[in-house]
Amino acid sequence: MNSERVTNINRSGILITIIVFVALVYTVRLFQLQIVEHTRFDKESTENSVKAIDLTPLRGVFYDRNRELLVENTPAYTIRITPAYYDTSNNRILEKIAGLDPGAIRTILKKNKDYSKFTPIKIKRGVTFTSVAWVEENSELLHGVDYIIELQRGYPAGVHGSHIFGYSKEVSKNQINADQYYTAGDLIGYNGIERKYESVIRGIKGKTFIIVDSKGREISKFKEGYQDIPSIKGIDLVLGIDAEIQRIAEENLKGKAGAVVAIEPKTGQILAMVSAPDYDLNEFSYVTSRDYLRQLATNPDKPQFNRATMSLHPPGSTFKVLCAAIALDMGVIDENTTLYCAGGFTFGRFFKCHGGVHGSINVTRAIEKSCNSFFYQLIFKIGLDNLHEYAKRFKVGVKTGIDIFEETGGLIPNTKYYEKTFGKNWPQGVLVSLGIGQGEISLTPLQLAFYTALIANDGKSFSPHIVKGYLDENKNFAPNVVNEVNTGLKKSAFEIVKKGMFLVVNGAGTATHVRIPGINVAGKTGTAQNPHGKDHAWFIGFAPFEDPQIAICVLVENSGFGGTHAAPIAKKMFESYLLRDKKEIKGQDAKSLLAKN
Repeated sequence: MNSERVTNINRSGILITIIVFVALVYTVRLFQLQIVEHTRFDKESTENSVKAIDLTPLRGVFYDRNRELLVENTPAYTIRITPAYYDTSNNRILEKIAGLDPGAIRTILKKNKDYSKFTPIKIKRGVTFTSVAWVEENSELLHGVDYIIELQRGYPAGVHGSHIFGYSKEVSKNQINADQYYTAGDLIGYNGIERKYESVIRGIKGKTFIIVDSKGREISKFKEGYQDIPSIKGIDLVLGIDAEIQRIAEENLKGKAGAVVAIEPKTGQILAMVSAPDYDLNEFSYVTSRDYLRQLATNPDKPQFNRATMSLHPPGSTFKVLCAAIALDMGVIDENTTLYCAGGFTFGRFFKCHGGVHGSINVTRAIEKSCNSFFYQLIFKIGLDNLHEYAKRFKVGVKTGIDIFEETGGLIPNTKYYEKTFGKNWPQGVLVSLGIGQGEISLTPLQLAFYTALIANDGKSFSPHIVKGYLDENKNFAPNVVNEVNTGLKKSAFEIVKKGMFLVVNGAGTATHVRIPGINVAGKTGTAQNPHGKDHAWFIGFAPFEDPQIAICVLVENSGFGGTHAAPIAKKMFESYLLRDKKEIKGQDAKSLLAKN
């Protein structure tokens, strides 16, 4: 009996000890959680119940060089669906109201299925006020459907600029994975400067904090919004573009295929850049219709192809100016060197000259008269590899580095190229055509415009660029930093070829109808052979001759002579840019300049 009592007492003691121990453990743990680590767990608790929602900033806007607004942000309606409350049986009627294709909503919801069903999904941007009003009136039947006012791109200046500005579109999953900045539904620059300067113009996102329940449903603002972080608008861009001559170039290329590039010689800033035909950027401000995309894709003239920076054509006689500058710098000719033109040049076969028999002719007159015979012979004095290496100094036959992604390098052949094409014993006769910008030479309008700018400014400039600088929130201007370009050629070489270009317009050359009273224009026309149709028309030029402020290249495809079809467009741009404010252009009289030649 006594032993049993002792045993019971021992068991009771053990049980009491266990209970006391467990209670002590719980007490210590509760003290630790509620007192010692209160701050940490309170923060984690808050994080679990508070949802951070991104506040999308305004994209930076674009101004022209004179601060005319080219690209702005305009308000637009966006319809959204919150999947948790939405009845998918309403898909078809909502698609009809929003102007979506059948099945579009199902595709959008499937695409966003990995996100919380309480997170609103944008199904259509840029809907009409009529559509929004209908959604508002039928809100009781359309649970989970609402709308917000967002901002989309607008173009108030009447400048198309489709190949300059580019457009934005919704980010893909790959882009979201590649950059933590983006979330589903965000817009990202797709091409043009919208893409190139995306990291600058997209701004900095803000945050608004919302209290949600365990199912993710929004309850109220966290701490009445006092801890919200405002978004910061993107940096505004000031472009080198001059809106007025951009409009003139676009208007004069309507109905044609071709390109125009104008550059400020001293700075390399792009004053105008047009590729025709172009496309309407307003169609890309929101979800682009399939019909419009189909129309662009099936257009044989390829409106989305940037002819200014990517189309490759033989430059024709406009290339003679570059050949002359190279030969003069090498010293294989000087201003007084003459070569004989008997109406053509024989090398294996007879190569005909442009304009008949010129007799003994020097370099300035050869440029003026566009004498093929002179340049047929000159290319042999220069040499193939010298031509190739010098051309690279002018950013010819290579990418110029312009600040958009769409650019093609082109081709100036060298010995390796012909050995690969024809073998070690390649025919030397192929060189003849290179002297007049034909044969395998293929260049872009941008390359011709930039080499014209370099000639106008005695071989020095900066890499061609569209963005002149940046404006911060206080409108303080900071210039865009670009690389300097220096060809290293003798100044005398440029002086001589510029005289030849002056004579093309003001002497007896092929561009006399480009003359402008009060402004001395220098230029060169070109007609490039096209085996697939009518020849391509080229014009390059700069003005004023004494102090070049603008250099222009015009290409009109499948049109004929450069002097007839390309030069008149450049003339209108020269007049607008240099005479707009009726400035007095002080320069030497053309007759006195002619007398010196």
